[in-house]
Amino acid sequence: MSQHPSSNSQQWGWRRYTQSLWLLTTRDLKVRYSTSALGYLWSVLDPLAMSAIYWFVFTQVFQRPAGTQPYVVFLLTAMLPWVWFNNSLSDATKAFLQDEKLVRSIRIPRTIWVNRVVLSKAVEFVLSMPVLAFFAILSGASINASLALFPVAAMLQAALSVGLAMFIAPLVVLFRDLERAVKLVLRFMFYATPVIYGTTNLPLDLQPLAAFNPLTGIIGLYRAGFFPHEFSANNLIISVLMTAVILVSGLLFFRRMEPTVLKEI
Repeated sequence: MSQHPSSNSQQWGWRRYTQSLWLLTTRDLKVRYSTSALGYLWSVLDPLAMSAIYWFVFTQVFQRPAGTQPYVVFLLTAMLPWVWFNNSLSDATKAFLQDEKLVRSIRIPRTIWVNRVVLSKAVEFVLSMPVLAFFAILSGASINASLALFPVAAMLQAALSVGLAMFIAPLVVLFRDLERAVKLVLRFMFYATPVIYGTTNLPLDLQPLAAFNPLTGIIGLYRAGFFPHEFSANNLIISVLMTAVILVSGLLFFRRMEPTVLKEI
């Protein structure tokens, strides 16, 4: 019915893989935007609306921002990456189920079906960067040389998202209730991740624990260009190590589960 994952992958060169990945990614983006009147704006309205709510609550209602001023920039430097992460894992639950016939019939490495989800959300993340730049200029946020590390944070996040998606996509095919479970876990993770607050705002006894959330070091790296005190080398090292473990184990798990998934869909 289908080739073994390893033999299938060996027949595909890197160039053919990336071409197929980009083709499926652009197809997803075209379908999404062609059926929406607002198109691109939807990719920035969600994080903007969330940021506006938290900005209003903490700066206007309680008048105690949970992060550093300008708080709107503090929020967006984490909210935009969070939306990418959240949407990638949410859509990973449908990576196979949405295109069952294509997954079964087209002879391409099945990892492409997962990677295209993360990549399409990454494109939307990149397209949202002008929003961050606009508010950074408008609020007079200061920048430093660490802003050059922003792409490094994005690459780390992409690797983490892919690793987690490699677990989620095949498991949801076997256990459909996991789709709702993933959404619940993501809701919890939002508050367990320094998005609306900074790591320096946490009690001292919670800061070491927060470091074991792999997103903590990544968010700190995103913020380093605007808020250098949010960067922690220790948090980053833990994030890099955890991301590497999750990515490798996710790929191995995916390979092992692929034949079973193909029988189920």
